[in-house]
Amino acid sequence: MLSLAIFIPILGAIVLAALPRLIGVRSDAPAAPNRVGAWERRLQLAATLVAALPLGLLVVTWLRFEGTGGFEMVEALEWIPTLGVGYRVGVDGLSLPLAAMTALVFVVSIAYPVDLRGRAAPYFALMLFLDGVSIGLFLALDLFLFFVFWDLALVGMYFLIGAWGHGDAQRSALKFFVYTFAGSLPLLLAILGLYLATEPRTFDMAAIIAQQPLAGAGLYAVLVFTGFFVGFAIKTPLVPFHTWLPPAHVDAPTPASAVLAGVLLKMGTYGFVRILMAMLPGTFAAFALPLAALAVVAIVYGALVALAQTNVKRLIAYTSVNHMGYVILGLAAAGAAIEGQAEAQAIALTGATVEMVAHGLITGALFLISGSLLARGGTYELGEYGGLLHRAPALTLLTVIAAFASLGLPGLAGFVAELQVFAGTLAVYPWLAAVGLLGIVITAALFLRMLQRLFLGPLPERWTSFGDLGRVELAALGALLLLVVVIGVVPAWLLDVIDTFAAPFVGR
Repeated sequence: MLSLAIFIPILGAIVLAALPRLIGVRSDAPAAPNRVGAWERRLQLAATLVAALPLGLLVVTWLRFEGTGGFEMVEALEWIPTLGVGYRVGVDGLSLPLAAMTALVFVVSIAYPVDLRGRAAPYFALMLFLDGVSIGLFLALDLFLFFVFWDLALVGMYFLIGAWGHGDAQRSALKFFVYTFAGSLPLLLAILGLYLATEPRTFDMAAIIAQQPLAGAGLYAVLVFTGFFVGFAIKTPLVPFHTWLPPAHVDAPTPASAVLAGVLLKMGTYGFVRILMAMLPGTFAAFALPLAALAVVAIVYGALVALAQTNVKRLIAYTSVNHMGYVILGLAAAGAAIEGQAEAQAIALTGATVEMVAHGLITGALFLISGSLLARGGTYELGEYGGLLHRAPALTLLTVIAAFASLGLPGLAGFVAELQVFAGTLAVYPWLAAVGLLGIVITAALFLRMLQRLFLGPLPERWTSFGDLGRVELAALGALLLLVVVIGVVPAWLLDVIDTFAAPFVGR
């Protein structure tokens, strides 16, 4: 079932890429960014249905999940036996929520209206390909397989930004590729360094976690840790490795921005937990305090820079730097070598994981909303708007929910995550947690300012014909934000799954 969730979208991508040539159909160039031809609509529907299949499979997986504390539903085949490489996938309380969130974000992003520029088949093929490899990364239980999916995701996003982006898209795509590929090189070296320390040699994640091959390895362990850290910090992105993110977001097509923020950034934070914290716990504990300090810098810096933005998409991009700082702060607190705080550290780890899921849903919705603004107004500049409440009440309502969730309003998913992150961190690093709380205040200010400039005040004359959200946009955004509300009001169904991983992980 897990393999089907990975390979159904990849096979769908292959079929969609080949379909126009096989049946001799050419895409009709769309008349306007939000209006596509009948052929493109059929392709979009087909791609959405294909993307919905992994989501359904992962929902069934969720219902069958037992929460034993280990990996469940493991599928394993020998791949390169001489090197100890295998095809191994499985789920636990960490990977299952992230894989399910990934599948949902892709369904919504593929269904969302976008300017296809007469190239619908390759666009949807790339989205489905990226869907499959992203789910595969979160389900992979082999380091070599993890790295394969890691680099394939980079390739898919590069072409989406470069071919369907706007502004200086090709430059932004190149910067994204160079930064993240540069991070892949030390990541590969670190994987090989960890592999060479195992006995017998293996890339099996479960075996490496059980062996702890680099426990007490001194400088060698630090070098391996550094390689992993650089790769994951660039992907997350942590300050000062974040500079590729704003241009990539601003110039990417809207659904690609939602996927980049909602899914690809979580690959970095997931790597911190699955590899650094699980396979090098002693080395991680030694660097937990400086990592927590760096996270606080990211929290405050991301919020302050977002506050200064006049471009709504760039503003949302910098809030991702801020929110990923919350995740890393929770992980640093959870991995610190502190006696007698296992319960608080489990809370911090659970909060960091919930923050990954919540950020994917909330920021994915915010980026899709920015695309709806661009499609109607032709600009991301906040100063060009105003008074849109009078013309677009549905857009206003959904933007308010997403913004309030991002700033951590009680009753929404962001609050559940941030409350646990700071509750756990206060017991471990109280002063850093206190400074990090400033980020919440600044985030509230920047989102209230954004809402005021977009929706309040008099309506400029040029927006008298500004249209509200269409049915597809309402359904897509409604699906994401309904889940944000459900997690905020009734979080137990999510927390119970995550706790099956977090509590044993911190207590071991």
